[in-house]
Amino acid sequence: MTALLEAKNLVKHFVGTRSVFGRPTAFVRAVDGVSFSVKAGETLALVGESGCGKSTVSRLVLRLIEPDQGEIFFEGRDLLAMGASELRAFRRDAQIIFQDPYASLNPRMTVGQILTEPLVLHDLVPAEQRHKRVEELLRLVGLEPRAARRYAHEFSGGQRQRIAIARALAVEPKLIVCDEPVSALDVSIRSQILNLLRDLQQRLGLAYIFVSHDLAVVKHIADRVAVMNLGHIVETADAESLFASPRHPYSRALLSAIPVPKPRTKRSRLVLEGEMPSALNPPSGCRFHTRCPYVIDRCRSELPQLLPDTTGHLTACHRSGELPPADAILPSDGGLSPALARLIAAFNRMEGSGNSGVGTDDTPAAHAEAPHVNAPAGI
Repeated sequence: MTALLEAKNLVKHFVGTRSVFGRPTAFVRAVDGVSFSVKAGETLALVGESGCGKSTVSRLVLRLIEPDQGEIFFEGRDLLAMGASELRAFRRDAQIIFQDPYASLNPRMTVGQILTEPLVLHDLVPAEQRHKRVEELLRLVGLEPRAARRYAHEFSGGQRQRIAIARALAVEPKLIVCDEPVSALDVSIRSQILNLLRDLQQRLGLAYIFVSHDLAVVKHIADRVAVMNLGHIVETADAESLFASPRHPYSRALLSAIPVPKPRTKRSRLVLEGEMPSALNPPSGCRFHTRCPYVIDRCRSELPQLLPDTTGHLTACHRSGELPPADAILPSDGGLSPALARLIAAFNRMEGSGNSGVGTDDTPAAHAEAPHVNAPAGI
């Protein structure tokens, strides 16, 4: 299948410091040679620590910021060669959901005005039918049509994120970039939004680039995962393979830090020592070598290439084939305690008896929605 979106060797450096004459003297190497692809209907998760460059990548592929080098193709078309009219048409096909729903919604506009704006900009719906389209969008994300008359500050955090999702859906996109869409929400609300995103993907055939630092969330929504460290992708694989057998030491460290609500579960823990290097002055060779417990001299001088194995699992590590097995990093049963498993089963039975509707964050139907994710932690 041809990729919906393909990025090749993306590079983006920001000016870090300037001289007294205004000349750049140092650059932040936010993204330094990133390549990946996303197929239609697929969810690719970009994960890593804060400052690794994942949010910058998401903005590059939408041309919200321009790359210094690299290529971006959307449905086979060169995105960087598009003129103003072509780029405007592309904006309809690719949308973004920001991390903070309150900051991304105009406080001076009602929800109805917020949802009508993209319909007007892209001339998608006749004026007399826009009100009906706004009502359809609100119902699609689990809100009542009367919400169109209210302002963003009148809603809870989860409801505001539903409005942001409705705004992204207004132009009927093919790709949505989700830039940490649940990290600003309460733990009890996260699973509702994740379930909503997953249901919308199945119903509408959407592709997602899901940016997150929470691997417990990523495990339950992503089809493939790309792990980023200091501007580089160090490992890419389908979600099941990466969580079952991570190859890169950095991926193993991230996975071993996921808490599981099962204290007696035996698992190995890879604790990183030292601080994350600065993107202003990244280390030579492998950028992870200053914190890697398996470092050798070659790692300090030679940058490893992202290479696939026979299964298509890509890893950028000189020693990936020599590392010990990673079976105990994350328990294969998901780490659910018997008590939590019984609670989830009870919620599912209650939902099956009549509470299956999608509600808002303040309704019983919304709270019955949460157990679908069955997440071990972080949700």
